[in-house]
Amino acid sequence: MLSLLALAILGGCALSAAPAKADFRLCNNTPSRVGIALGYKDAEGWTTEGWWNVSSRACETLLRGTLVARFYYIYALDYDRGGEWSGQAFMCSRDKEFTIKGTENCLARGFDRTGFFEVDTGEQRAWTVQLTESSEQSAPRLPGIPGTPGPNLSGQGGGLPGLPNPSPPAPGSPGLPGITPGAKP
Repeated sequence: MLSLLALAILGGCALSAAPAKADFRLCNNTPSRVGIALGYKDAEGWTTEGWWNVSSRACETLLRGTLVARFYYIYALDYDRGGEWSGQAFMCSRDKEFTIKGTENCLARGFDRTGFFEVDTGEQRAWTVQLTESSEQSAPRLPGIPGTPGPNLSGQGGGLPGLPNPSPPAPGSPGLPGITPGAKP
């Protein structure tokens, strides 16, 4: 049986003698290839983008430059073993490469409604998210995010970008918890 994946969110700038780059990065510390979708709010409003394909034990810069918001949202898929890192912040996505403006009426606009997990950067200039695996048999809570579930691991092969989803996402409350779509970052 596949071990459950867990998420470790580690952030901040690496300490070095060279000047720190101000980027939003993700490091895949698992033995699998993963697909990454990212949601964020900038001066123009909410945007979701995907897919970044990150090899095993590799890092990828998702956004270059100084961070423009405190909160970012990630949805990740394990391409090799199945499963996902997800959360309760619902945003729009699709199976193919995408950039989608807005988080409202995803299904009515022809997109999937996907649960992203929240990353609180603490208003740092740069941040790195670490995806890790764990052999824990229960879904842990996400560190620093009380009341949110850990990764949702279906173990099924469906739901990968480019492949049809086995069923559409269940409808739920619109918008993103804890943030106001009309507020400035």
